[in-house]
Amino acid sequence: MSLQVYFHYERERKRLKTKELVISALLLGLALAIPIYFGFLRIVIPPAFTATLASHVPVMLSIFISPLSAAIVGMGSTIGFFFAVSPVIGARALSHVFFGIAGAYLFKNGCKPLTVLLLVLPIHALFEGLVVVPFGVDWRAGLMTIGVGTVIHHLIDTAITLAIYYALVRSKKGEILTREKGFHS
Repeated sequence: MSLQVYFHYERERKRLKTKELVISALLLGLALAIPIYFGFLRIVIPPAFTATLASHVPVMLSIFISPLSAAIVGMGSTIGFFFAVSPVIGARALSHVFFGIAGAYLFKNGCKPLTVLLLVLPIHALFEGLVVVPFGVDWRAGLMTIGVGTVIHHLIDTAITLAIYYALVRSKKGEILTREKGFHS
């Protein structure tokens, strides 16, 4: 490899890393803002189920950037829900970290976007359904109300995420969200 090709490779790699950082920061901002400012999109079903429409979209989009991006955006969502809604909902939002990281590795290993988002759905729903048990919710009620509700909410947010993902990819502005990232490994 010539020196010129090497420097081009390094410059391109750093440019993409910077883009990943900036887009991840924007998604982190959205993950924090959605629970704080978009409460009007929240649906509440007792004992502990709430669904804020589009709240999974930032972490779902970050899946297509990197595992680190998914973890950071998932933590942002957790913090946002913890402070804006309640510690119980914050604990449920912690699932975003785990399904985000798992999804990012699936995508990195060649799974298609829809497949990734469907494969992480059981992780998301089971985690959210069971994490409320230490807060006094019966495990059966947790799995039935919260688990099933999370499946529906996840599927709605999957549709929103894929619409945004494919719009970005088609517009050529979504290079950061594809595996074909030029020189990026």
